[in-house]
Amino acid sequence: MLEHVPGWLGSLLHNVRAGHAKLICVSPEIGNPGVEIDLSSPAFASGGRLPERFTADGAGISPPLVWGAAPPGTVCFALIVEDPDAPALSPAVHAIVWGIGADERGLAEGEIAADGAGDQAGRDVGRNSALVEGWLPPDPPTGHGPHDYIFQLFALSAAPVLDANPGRSAILSAMKDRVLGTGLLTGTYSRGEKAVAGRGSCSAVPI
Repeated sequence: MLEHVPGWLGSLLHNVRAGHAKLICVSPEIGNPGVEIDLSSPAFASGGRLPERFTADGAGISPPLVWGAAPPGTVCFALIVEDPDAPALSPAVHAIVWGIGADERGLAEGEIAADGAGDQAGRDVGRNSALVEGWLPPDPPTGHGPHDYIFQLFALSAAPVLDANPGRSAILSAMKDRVLGTGLLTGTYSRGEKAVAGRGSCSAVPI
């Protein structure tokens, strides 16, 4: 989406960012974030730079993810990936997946992809900021500085009732008062400059 923005314009917009305070994980609409869930990736360290193959500069596939046990009472998981450094009013949505089974402990590399109406087990992939299903590869503007990509995993007490291919507002509303636990993982990416590891996360945002 933004890989063709010229460097001079990216630099001009350096301080124009949606902001970490607008991430779903700190939204008052979801209520208490619940217990902490260990969320990580075998492909990059938390706060570290995303390998190029997961971005618009590479193959553009989603990274592998692994997480710990579900809190008691969990019916399913939902995953939302957002870029709060996008030069927009709201964070850019890079992935929405819901209906992930409570007994599942990860997603394989490339597994976040268009799936139509979802699978028989109830898992479905929603709409990203490009208005299509699947993983939206990170593509920050050249000269805009490092971007954080916040992977947010939510353990839910009930499965969201959603139409096919919901967007950010629909999944946020559907999770209200259903969150039992939250897992966070930050990857960074930038063009033409070094990313600053661990520059931001939900834990740094006052609630």
